[in-house]
Amino acid sequence: MSVAWSPDGRQLASGSEDNTLIAWDAASGQPLAALRGHTEPVSSVAWSPDGRQLASGSMDNTLIVWDAASGQPLATLRGHTDDVFSVAWSPDGRRLASGSWGGMLRFWDGMWSSHSYTFNSDGNDNAIIIWDVTSSRPLTALKGHTEPVHSVAWSPDGQWLASGSADNTIILWDAASGQPLTTLKGHTDAVTSVAWSPDGRQLASGSWDNTIILWDAASSQPLATLKGHTDLVISVAWSPDGRQLASGSADNTIILWDAASSQPLATLKGHTDAITSMAWSLDSKQLASGSMDNTIILLKTRFIRSPCELVSRNLTQGEWAQYLGGEPYHKTCEQWPEGE
Repeated sequence: MSVAWSPDGRQLASGSEDNTLIAWDAASGQPLAALRGHTEPVSSVAWSPDGRQLASGSMDNTLIVWDAASGQPLATLRGHTDDVFSVAWSPDGRRLASGSWGGMLRFWDGMWSSHSYTFNSDGNDNAIIIWDVTSSRPLTALKGHTEPVHSVAWSPDGQWLASGSADNTIILWDAASGQPLTTLKGHTDAVTSVAWSPDGRQLASGSWDNTIILWDAASSQPLATLKGHTDLVISVAWSPDGRQLASGSADNTIILWDAASSQPLATLKGHTDAITSMAWSLDSKQLASGSMDNTIILLKTRFIRSPCELVSRNLTQGEWAQYLGGEPYHKTCEQWPEGE
C-alpha cells in the first residue's frame, strides 16, 4: 500500500495489492475514481508538483503516468526488468525517477508524447540510468548500488537525488551530471526509505535494522540515530513545516519524532499490520498512513506537540510518568535542566 497527497491537499491517492490506484476525497474520505492499468500490485504513487499528473510504479515492472483530472493513462513506461518499488518527481515536474528490485534507477523526461515507451536495459543491472525520452537513448548510466533500490527522493531544490538500497547504503547523486556525490554508510541492513527535510539540510533514512538515521546533507555525516521501533522501519516522511518526522514500521506503529530534539513525541497505534507508506498534508495537520492491513488511516497531527512547546520547560519526573509513561524520561527542552 502506497499513499500520496495531492499538492492542493484535496485528494489522496493510494496504490494497492489489488493492482489499482484509488483517488480519494480527502475531506469526505470517499473514493473519487479507481485507476486500472497495472497487472500486478501497485507499490508506489507520486503526484506531479502541479497536481495535474499522477505516476504509479508496479510489480508488473512498469510505470504509468495518469491524467489526474480524467483518470486516463498518458503513458506506460517500460524499461525495468523487475518490480518498480519507488517513483519520484523532480521539483520542476520535468523528470521522473524510478527505482526497482533489479537495483536499477531510471530518470524519465516528463514530455509524454505517446502512450507507451519501451527501453532495453542492455544488462545495466544495479545501475541508475538517465533516459532521454525523445530519442529513446540513455544519456548516462549511473552505477553504484549492488542490490535493489527501495526508495528515491529528490532534494527540494532538485539538485540532488538520494537513493536507498538493500545494499545497506544511500547514494547522493548530482541530478544534473548524474555523478555520485557520496555514499552514506551507517545502517546495518537494507535502507527502505529516504526523505529530505523541507529545507534540504537533512536526509532521513529508515532501515530494516529498526532505526532511522538523520544525515547532514552538507557534510554527509550522521546527526542522530532514532531508536524506538521493534521491527523493520519501512517508511519515513517529514512534515512540510519541517518540525516533525514520521516513521512507519513492521511493528504496526508510527512514531512521530520532534525534528529539533530527535526525541519521540508519540507512538501511534491503529493498524494491524506493517505500515508501508505515509504522506503528510501540505499544512502538516494530517498524516495519511497505508498498511498491509489494506486500510488507510488519516490522523490529525496538529494536536501532537512537543512538551517543550506546550509548557516551555522540561516535564517533571511525575508529569512524564503520568503522560508519557511508556517512554524513558529525557529532556524535551535542551536549553534547560531536567525536571525534578
